[in-house]
Amino acid sequence: MSFAGGLFLTFEGIEGCGKTTQMRLLVERLRGLGYRVTENQEPGTTAIGKQIRRVLLDPENSEMAPVAELLLMFASRAQAAAEIIRPALARGEIVVSDRFTDSTLAYQGYARGLGFDLVRTAHRLALDELQPQRTIAIDLDLETALRRAHRRNAATSDEESRIDRQSFDFHARVLEGYRRVAELEPERFRFVDGSGSEQEIAGRVWAEIEPLLRK
Repeated sequence: MSFAGGLFLTFEGIEGCGKTTQMRLLVERLRGLGYRVTENQEPGTTAIGKQIRRVLLDPENSEMAPVAELLLMFASRAQAAAEIIRPALARGEIVVSDRFTDSTLAYQGYARGLGFDLVRTAHRLALDELQPQRTIAIDLDLETALRRAHRRNAATSDEESRIDRQSFDFHARVLEGYRRVAELEPERFRFVDGSGSEQEIAGRVWAEIEPLLRK
């Protein structure tokens, strides 16, 4: 099943909130219903994006300037748009992305203090008018989310922990940045309660997505 012009959905949230799990569950449900779905991850997915991801998330790169961070994010995103997102949308598919420009608004624009205007200028340069039709942000209390993120890093090689290692206050500013985006774009950007079981959360996510499929 496909859409004229495709449907672009994104997942957002603080580190450890469970967004990647919920994205996986949504993709499985959509495919089970017969929809053609393409997945994307930012930063990453493309060969160039994977190289950029290593630089961005390497804890050894602790001195990275906020503007450098922002530009690397958009370099990865522009490549994904050209290589993955736009072609899939042109085929009438549903594209589901683990993070997109809202992450940059929250992390670099708000938490790093670069401002939303600069992020949006970079977005227009790299992506023109490409925007998701619906963004789902998994809303989980900060302490629980960061504990999850730290456990995840401890169980892996810890090679992608540069952002996770930021201060509690930084992550609190990220969450506030997301709330600011939600205030500015309530029709597109929706917070979903991240408490409860994975299936309970998935039900809340589906309630936000299913009306778009009916349209």
